[in-house]
Amino acid sequence: MTAEIGGFAIQFKVSGDPSDLQPAAKNGAVIRATETTAGDAAAGKGINLLLHGDGGQSFFDFPNKGDQVGLLGVVALAPNDKMFWGGGGGNQRTDGVLHSKLLDALITNVLPQVIKMDSSKVFFMGISGGSFLLAGFFLPAFAEKYQSGAILGCGALPPQVQPSANFGKTLETMRIHFQTSAQEQDGIQVTIPQAIVSYLKAATDAQVDKKALAKKLTADATPKGTHCVFDGKQFVSGIQLLTDNYSRVIFGDGDIKGIGKVSTSAADNNQKFASGVPVAKLRNNAAGGVPQGSQLRTAAKGFPQGTQLRSAAGVFPQGTQLRSAAGVFPQSPQLRNAAVFK
Repeated sequence: MTAEIGGFAIQFKVSGDPSDLQPAAKNGAVIRATETTAGDAAAGKGINLLLHGDGGQSFFDFPNKGDQVGLLGVVALAPNDKMFWGGGGGNQRTDGVLHSKLLDALITNVLPQVIKMDSSKVFFMGISGGSFLLAGFFLPAFAEKYQSGAILGCGALPPQVQPSANFGKTLETMRIHFQTSAQEQDGIQVTIPQAIVSYLKAATDAQVDKKALAKKLTADATPKGTHCVFDGKQFVSGIQLLTDNYSRVIFGDGDIKGIGKVSTSAADNNQKFASGVPVAKLRNNAAGGVPQGSQLRTAAKGFPQGTQLRSAAGVFPQGTQLRSAAGVFPQSPQLRNAAVFK
């Protein structure tokens, strides 16, 4: 089916028994957004809306198809040629705000036309680039509205927009789980910790109860595989494993067969990626890298006190050599760790 929303076309798929669906739910149907608001909470089921990664693989695979504890699987395809949620590429999701608004309209003004839907039970799952959009844009703006749960699989960004007024307080009741793997992509090893720390800070600033937060905001990097390979075998089967256990993570004890218990409090998570980068803490000098924009101070000869060094990748790996033709800092200084910089 295709949703037409404000001049944009979003392909989507829904699952469920015929009794779960409205008469309009037909293959190839075009559903135009209306001012319809909510489904009848007493009559319908909830949904688990999955956002695929860059390229759309999980849209076509539809790994969350079916009914899992009363949540009907729904997938939506990013409305651009590259099939990138948030548009742009990498960490720069230039259409993140637009796509978030389109998703909100899809949920509010389109899906109730095809699903007998309980609008109080709208849950989310992101894969890679889909998690970038959810963590960086959609949840900061709309978590307060939906008050539900989300799994952010193999990707995340810290908020890229001004969060809603009560976003931090929402984290006391909304279930959010960050799932990654030990050999995650290098760039995502930077952005996942940034996202977790940002979410924790938002909750702390809102004076969220620590015990409640420990149960609601969790993170894990137990799987030994590479990007999204949560089963240690391959991308597709790894994602399938995580989606098959959605309800265990969001509503249960987080015990996934083949991985173990993944629901570790983000605030207390001391896991590290295989590279040594902390999963739930910002990388610091002692961890072997220099965060983007860090102030490096030196009392000896070299670059002036307080010089800011920046990297397009966001982090200078331990031992990076910086060269200067202008002579601001000595030829080939080596950036190392806390033993060098204060």
